[in-house]
Amino acid sequence: MVSLADWFLGRRGGTGLSAGDLGAYIVAQIVGGIAGAVLANALFEVPTSISTTERISGGHFLGEVVATTFLVVLIFSLARSHRGALAGPAVGAYIGAAYWFTSSTSFANPAVTVGRVFSDTFAGIAPGSAPGFVAAQLVGLGLGIGVTLALYPDITERADEVVVPHAADPADSQPDATADPTR
Repeated sequence: MVSLADWFLGRRGGTGLSAGDLGAYIVAQIVGGIAGAVLANALFEVPTSISTTERISGGHFLGEVVATTFLVVLIFSLARSHRGALAGPAVGAYIGAAYWFTSSTSFANPAVTVGRVFSDTFAGIAPGSAPGFVAAQLVGLGLGIGVTLALYPDITERADEVVVPHAADPADSQPDATADPTR
């Protein structure tokens, strides 16, 4: 969802991911989500199989909307304040907390949703529940973009600092140390 938000907001300001980069991110994230589930199953000596855990309640969907909305706001807030280097630990802490404060256990990402289909454990999601989760994540994406734009109308100028594609010149991916962090 963050990659899609970066692409969407970047289009408004001529920054952010290109459509090609977005497509590559989506494919890589889904493959990584599935591979991660298979690896986690192997680590715990659980056979990889399709999940039977139904997650189709209104509370689950609302949990995904909340988790996704504020994940997007968190990441763009960090980029806006030139604190993008904190995104890794901040997102990890947020997802860890959201696991406990949302009824859905905070998937907040379609790639995670697809990956969890391949784990028939308490963390899994039945294939029939996955489309509803992705729909809730898309609603959360829209709300997250709306909240971000309300808080930071100039965020489109910072889209390049949210999801950073591989740069041909490593100097191109370095943040501007002289930039004003309040912008």
